[in-house]
Amino acid sequence: MDLTPADTGRLAALFRHFANVECPEEPLYEALCRIVADDPALLGLLSGASPEQQRPNLWLAAVHDSLLSGVTHPLAAYYPSCGGDRAPDAALASCVREFAAQHAAALRELMRTRSTQTNEIGRCAVLWPALHALAARSGRAELALLDVGTSAGLNLGVDVYRYDAADARPGVPLLSCEWQGERRAPTTPTPKLVQRLGLDPAPVTVDDERAVRWLRACLWPSDTARATRFEQAVQMARARRWPVRREADCTAAVEPWVASLPSGVRPVIFNSWVLTYFERPALQRHIETVTELVRRTGAMWLSAESSALRVGPVELPPPRPDLPKAHSVWTLCHRVGGELRFEALARSHAHGRWAEWVGA
Repeated sequence: MDLTPADTGRLAALFRHFANVECPEEPLYEALCRIVADDPALLGLLSGASPEQQRPNLWLAAVHDSLLSGVTHPLAAYYPSCGGDRAPDAALASCVREFAAQHAAALRELMRTRSTQTNEIGRCAVLWPALHALAARSGRAELALLDVGTSAGLNLGVDVYRYDAADARPGVPLLSCEWQGERRAPTTPTPKLVQRLGLDPAPVTVDDERAVRWLRACLWPSDTARATRFEQAVQMARARRWPVRREADCTAAVEPWVASLPSGVRPVIFNSWVLTYFERPALQRHIETVTELVRRTGAMWLSAESSALRVGPVELPPPRPDLPKAHSVWTLCHRVGGELRFEALARSHAHGRWAEWVGA
């Protein structure tokens, strides 16, 4: 099915926005997004994708995955992840158009059948302090973590990763975060994750090398540090077997999980850059379901999403002008005195490179 002129215009605007706001640290993707935005044929490769997946991330990942599979083409010279070192130049446009024409059928099939699943463990550099804050607010160190939209479940290892360069455990990802401002999250009590589970409509099995390659393709090709920690996290997940479960309706699965926990354990429902993939009715249902569950049970909902999708009526201090426009907002929904309370905890780089604690 071909894109309508309205669809083409909408996607072109998405690609330009992505180039302007989302990927200033990845010159190749910035250049590619501008090329795709001006080319209806390249945009048309997304025509078979579901509406919520018709976005630059999927297009870029499909091309990256094709190159990682071993396809030989001059386009690979622009991808450090494929051994290339060529900077974006005037020849890039014709190169990517030629590649897309040669592999159009395979690219369309990838975009039709795959979904964006970054499973970015860099966010754990903010998640771990946030869990300290939740333990302090709840008065309970014992927490149970439910990661909704978990992909391969790599963020379930939040309590075993390294956050200090002085921690020299070999093979364990080091997640560095540059903290801005004067506020910091509480450092005590240290959370103890007594249970953890990941839910996803299409989870990635870490033993499935083809599926893991797709996760690699969702990473940005020039970020070698990100790729290294991803590979380390995959190896740890293979060894530790963090539980991940396929659920066609993740929203419906949240309440039974909360009900299954032992008394004295505080449930934490977590999502990061997941709500953007919900269609509007499903998003509204998810928000209503989880907030009602928080009100009834005392569970805590930690959400790390774009500013437009932050949960609840929260007030944020103005962002510092030197920080990038695109960032995550970490919000908490919890119960205080029988009433729901929404609170902003932090804003951060989407991959956890920097963060600013704004919570009390």
